[in-house]
Formats: sequence, C-alpha cells, structure tokens
Amino acid sequence: MTEKDINLSVNVAGVQLKNPVMTASGTFGSGMEYCEYVDLNRLGAVVTKGVANVPWPGNPTPRIAETYGGMINAVGLQNPGLDTFIKRDIPFLNKYDTKIIVNVCGKSKEDYVDAVEKLADQPVDMLEINISCPNVKEGGIAFGQNPDSAMEITQAVKKVAAQPVIMKLSPNVTDITEMAKAVEAGGADAVSLINTITGMKIDINRRTFAVANKTGGLSGPAIKPVAVRMVYQVANAIKLPIIGMGGIANADDALEFIIAGATAVSVGTANFNDPCTTIKVIDGIKEYMLKYGVKDIAELRGCVK
Repeated sequence: MTEKDINLSVNVAGVQLKNPVMTASGTFGSGMEYCEYVDLNRLGAVVTKGVANVPWPGNPTPRIAETYGGMINAVGLQNPGLDTFIKRDIPFLNKYDTKIIVNVCGKSKEDYVDAVEKLADQPVDMLEINISCPNVKEGGIAFGQNPDSAMEITQAVKKVAAQPVIMKLSPNVTDITEMAKAVEAGGADAVSLINTITGMKIDINRRTFAVANKTGGLSGPAIKPVAVRMVYQVANAIKLPIIGMGGIANADDALEFIIAGATAVSVGTANFNDPCTTIKVIDGIKEYMLKYGVKDIAELRGCVK
C-alpha cells in the first residue's frame, strides 16, 4: 500500500474536503498571517475568525493568559465587520484551492440573520455559527447554553442561508447531547464542537484577574479529554456530521476525535505554538493509515462504540 492508495477526502454536509483537517476559528485569522508558513492549498478548509454584521471592538486588555496545558482568551470576538471581510478576506481566500468556512457571530437573532443574508451571494462554501456569543436580550447567557435559543437561531439562520450551516456547540452546558439534538431539530447541516470552556486565572502577585474580563475561554491540550468525550456523546446522539476540536496538537490527537465519531477536525491553539501544525497533522494521519493499512479515512470514523 502506498500514499496513492489512501483516501483522505471527507464529505461534510455535501461539501467535499480533500482531507479532514481545518483551522479552528479565531486562531488563524483568514490565513493571511499564516500563508508564509502554511501552504493553504493543502488544508481541507480554512475556518475564518468570527465575523459579525457590524464591526466589534472586543474586550478590554489584557485579553489572553497562558495556563497549564493551554491558554485563556477573552478577546471578545473583535472583528472588522462583514463589509470589510467581504472586500478583503474572501478575495484573499479565493486565491487558494481550499474550502472556505466563515464563522459568524452575533449579539441577537437579527444580527445572525443579517450576517448570513449578506453572505448568501458570496463565494464561500459553508457557514459556522458561533452560538457561544452572549445573548444581549437574555441577560448575556450564551445562545448555545439554552436548547430553545440554540434551536431558534438554527431555524432563523437556515431560512436565509445559501450555504450549508454548521452549528458550533458550547461545552458550558449540563448535557451537550441536548444541544446537539436541538440544533439538529432546528435544521443544522453539521455540528462542530467543542468551543472553549469557561475558565479563570488569577495573578497572585498583582492580586487581580489575569484577563480584564475576569473569565475567558480555556483552550489547548488541557481540554482535549473533555472534547473527545463530548464528540463521542454527540456522535452517538445525532445523525449529522461532526467537526471535532479541542486541544488537537498532533495527528494522534486528531485521530482520537475521528475514531470517536468526527468526520473532520479543527486545529486551533496549537497554531500559535507551531504555525505548521495543520500540515503536520495531515501528514501524520497519512502515516498512521499507511502503518495500519487503512485505505479510507471513513473506516476509522466512529469505530469505537
């Protein structure tokens, strides 16, 4: 068996990716800062940093802190807004032979709908809806922490979306399968999980919070066992394709998610440590398949029951 015999391509909600490896939203911009290090043509997809219908200033600084086995961020989804994104980022990504997944955030149902409508005629392949944003009208609880809100956003977005819709699930819930079932019922085409886990770090010398927002999203290797468990649970609760993420730093990590039931995987925090991580993950998956005589990546998907 040689590399030529290996099929790495996967289908997510009707979109064919050359391999199952993509970037995780918010860790890769739109690839502009990374393209000197990473051949974007080799990626299954680029998932953009979250973009909203209007520019967001983000949170006060400091916004990031290193933690044991990961990091906390409270960037607050700072973004230039869709008009700039459509003028600048989409044309940049269209130069490459990779799929484009736009991550969308909002402060209200209307924000999401407006953004998704504006993207309807754009040359992008899929939308990933970030429902870990605080719902301003409901006292700041995230849309993804209430199954009714999650279902409502999904339905609203699906009504106006021209592209397949991936709903990105928050792990900050009692039962992740309840959320997955809610977005499936709402008409989602796929799910991605997990988003960051709410955490806190305190600077003992200054006796204050390490990030100005007090809390932030924990990511990196520290969260991987939680993420793998949640992907496994969701894979066994719904029928939609899953994009798995949370602490992936190498091919072994990625394979855990695929074996747990994910169709594709996203590499996030690890990009900050080594900008070439995604490429190393792709190559490592190939090596694993050669070693074990696996011809098609689909043979591995959800092979633990």
